[in-house]
Amino acid sequence: MSPKPNVRTLRARKRRDGAEPIVMVTAYDQPSAAIASSAGVDLLLVGDSVGDNVLGYEDTLHVTIEDMEHHVAAVARARPDCLIVGDMPWMSYHVSIEETVKNAARLIRAGAGCVKLEGGRKRVPAIEAIVNAEIPVMGHIGLTPQSVHAMGGMRVQGRDVDAATGLLADASAIAAAGCFSMVIEGVPDAVGSGVTDAVDVPTIGIGAGPGCDGQVLVFHDVLGLGTRRVAKFVRQYANLAEGATKALAAFASDVRSGAFPTQAESYESSEELRHAIGTQGATSD
Repeated sequence: MSPKPNVRTLRARKRRDGAEPIVMVTAYDQPSAAIASSAGVDLLLVGDSVGDNVLGYEDTLHVTIEDMEHHVAAVARARPDCLIVGDMPWMSYHVSIEETVKNAARLIRAGAGCVKLEGGRKRVPAIEAIVNAEIPVMGHIGLTPQSVHAMGGMRVQGRDVDAATGLLADASAIAAAGCFSMVIEGVPDAVGSGVTDAVDVPTIGIGAGPGCDGQVLVFHDVLGLGTRRVAKFVRQYANLAEGATKALAAFASDVRSGAFPTQAESYESSEELRHAIGTQGATSD
């Protein structure tokens, strides 16, 4: 059995050096964390994507640091053989440096082994302060969902030369600030490969092409559990929502028809107990 991944071992996993690609999936609770850990993934991202995948919001902007603490703690209770990444939600690091570090520490105390935040060069002071507090940081550039309004929607980033050059500068800046790895989201494949080549820390792509050092997808997207339309970059490996709907419909039908529960699903009563409470128990037709 391979040892549990940690920040030090993951930082060294560049594919150009012969390392195996990194696998990361989101997890928002104890059951999903246990399943993903058993499947052998390297990192569990307790993402602010809990907002639009679990909590019913239309975006990630309604998720609070209290929400993230709650879900990080639930994932940590699974004791997964993975590194837990706690996502810093919107307005938890767009504040003072002191408050930023305190918010990062809240996720570590909840059970995360590192934190993730979105943005490029403008986030360097926050990254440096968190790293100086001995908290490892994963970066996130490209399509950053917390910037959905500023970007004019969930749009692919880095499509022209100037924008791509800017993303390369962002990647270099956050790596120099101390990020041990970074997510690259929603960029052309050449940009994903270019950023990966330009930095010495591993990149984890989501809609960034096959040239990154690893890949991440949302748990619900991989398993077909969501109700929303999935993005182009998603590959669904199951359709569990369909199977779950059929199973629950069968349960409802059995309850309404009286087919559930039977004696097989009931605790038997003694004749003495039946007599004492004045019942002969349920009968079936």
